Amino acid sequence: MAEGTANSGLGLAGLGLRRGLIPAFKELKPGDIDFIEVAPENWIGIGGRYGRSFREIAERYPVHLHGLSLNIGGFSPLDAGLLKDIKQFMTDFDCPLYSEHLTYCGDEGQLYDLLPIPFTEEAVHHVADRVKRVQDVLGQRILLENASYYAAPAQQMSESEFINAVLAESDCELLLDVNNIYVNSINHDYDPYEFLNSLSLDRAKYVHIAGHFAEAEDLRVDTHGADVIDPVWALLDAAYARCGPLPTLLERDFNFPPMAELLLEIGRIKQSQQIQSLDVSSAAPRDARR
Repeated sequence: MAEGTANSGLGLAGLGLRRGLIPAFKELKPGDIDFIEVAPENWIGIGGRYGRSFREIAERYPVHLHGLSLNIGGFSPLDAGLLKDIKQFMTDFDCPLYSEHLTYCGDEGQLYDLLPIPFTEEAVHHVADRVKRVQDVLGQRILLENASYYAAPAQQMSESEFINAVLAESDCELLLDVNNIYVNSINHDYDPYEFLNSLSLDRAKYVHIAGHFAEAEDLRVDTHGADVIDPVWALLDAAYARCGPLPTLLERDFNFPPMAELLLEIGRIKQSQQIQSLDVSSAAPRDARR
């Protein structure tokens, strides 16, 4: 059983486990992070030294899953074998949640990119049906992440209308990625705070934050390869003000700095969570005097 407390709810900060970070993870001290997140496709069936390392780390921390290849918006049949493996992985490592991207990633073959689903009523029904089938197999609600995207083909409704409709029809939960909101707000010229407030935040159960690459003044690329910038931190604070200090993951996929620098960002997450918790406590009504 992992030492952490991912099922305890609010005020938790985690870090994505990547193979390049394994040595640094082994040097973490108790309390540095509260949980880890992995893409199950990268670890299912892995043996040898990587498998041993993963099992050692999973004994120390709760494991959250964030899928990459379920192809939730695609038309190929859902991968029954993958879903079976994910369910077993969740059992083996006592994983409290499984999330996926609100995208598609291939048909008749795997694409190594996450592509935008058209924002249409037809797509809402299609995606919701597939999400329901996934939830039936796993025996629990999944979370869908608001994704970064660079084109909106055949758009008939707004991005937030599409996300909200999928969440409602499938009765799943929201993985709120604040960096993706910021990236999309630059690329598609909208106000990130208005977008945040337009989402069904009552379904938000988990948060991602990350860095990105500024390709041009009006183009941001969601890379997870840089430090989090101030406007994204500010958007995280706004999200906590709306949703409370939800469990939050720092994503870093490459260009790894020393672990001490990543822990500074983890510390920034925890500081924001603590401030929000204090704000909520101070605003709570006191018991009436007798």
